[in-house]
Amino acid sequence: MSTDSDATDASTESESKCGASEARSASNASGETASAAEAETSTDTSSKCGASTTDTSDDGASKCGASKSDSSSSSSCGASSSDDEEEVGATVDDFDAEPGRLVAVGLGPGQPEGMTQRAHTALQEAEHIVGYTTYVDLLPDEITDDAEDIYDTPMCGEVSRTEEAIDRALAGNHVAIIGSGDPNVYALAGLALEILESKGATASMVDFDVVPGVPAAQSCAARVGAPLVNDTVSVSLSDHLTDMPTIESRLHAAAKEGFTITIYNPWSRKRRDNYEKCCEILLEHRDPETPVGVVHAAGREDEQVEIVELGDLPELGETDLVDMTTTLLVGNEDTYVWDERMVTPRGYETKYDY
Repeated sequence: MSTDSDATDASTESESKCGASEARSASNASGETASAAEAETSTDTSSKCGASTTDTSDDGASKCGASKSDSSSSSSCGASSSDDEEEVGATVDDFDAEPGRLVAVGLGPGQPEGMTQRAHTALQEAEHIVGYTTYVDLLPDEITDDAEDIYDTPMCGEVSRTEEAIDRALAGNHVAIIGSGDPNVYALAGLALEILESKGATASMVDFDVVPGVPAAQSCAARVGAPLVNDTVSVSLSDHLTDMPTIESRLHAAAKEGFTITIYNPWSRKRRDNYEKCCEILLEHRDPETPVGVVHAAGREDEQVEIVELGDLPELGETDLVDMTTTLLVGNEDTYVWDERMVTPRGYETKYDY
């Protein structure tokens, strides 16, 4: 469940009063979006997030908690370029209703059959579903058809989107905020708790829960054999929230200690240097013949899976195989390939005869 801020989008859609570019009702779950004009001329005195009024305060923040955007421009990520977009607007005192429930749900690798039964049930029970547009589009029809309201935003809208989910829950609704993989792996479970705290609320006040999903490391490892059965670490190459010197330090530490390593968010047009530096560090500590599983778009229509050698990894950066949907599984000194499958011994061979 990697954070969608780790990719870029050329969207120029403006943010709604609740902080998102799109708000879809259950009756319009096919993907058509309401126009900005329709949103502005609505006579409903309650916003989608359930706050008591949509009147804005002098500082431009609506009761929904998002920044006012009548005249603001959008960044290349699809979020408001104003600093106010990243600020929490509403507080717990702005809501008159008894708080409802907020559940962070991990969808797993993407296809409906990869979702856990608990996640499926949690989404069916939710009144409102909030998520990144790409992840909302992965939901089965039986879930989107039954939802009272579906609210989605494009890339880089994770702060306003998470706050929207929280505000809806504070207004008394049962809300699910979704993401791929697991909510605790480069995802929004932590952000939700941080925003709840900043609003003066508590997790128990809104009955906050996390429904785990299968992380990309595990779903991708399954596609190449058994590469992660011993001590392993995960590192994201996205420097959107973690600076590159820190990422490099972590790569050095993991590579020299013999962990198997899962690399998230390996390559994008803006992060060519990050990928190249990662390959350089890995080759400094690992043999060039070390097996590496490369899984592109796991569980989706354009899935590609290859097992390559570490020495071949640098040249893959400019190919379609490696991008932000790709996960790299770097073996350790014991990892080998058998019958087109990666194997990292757990150590049984030193204890047992077989």
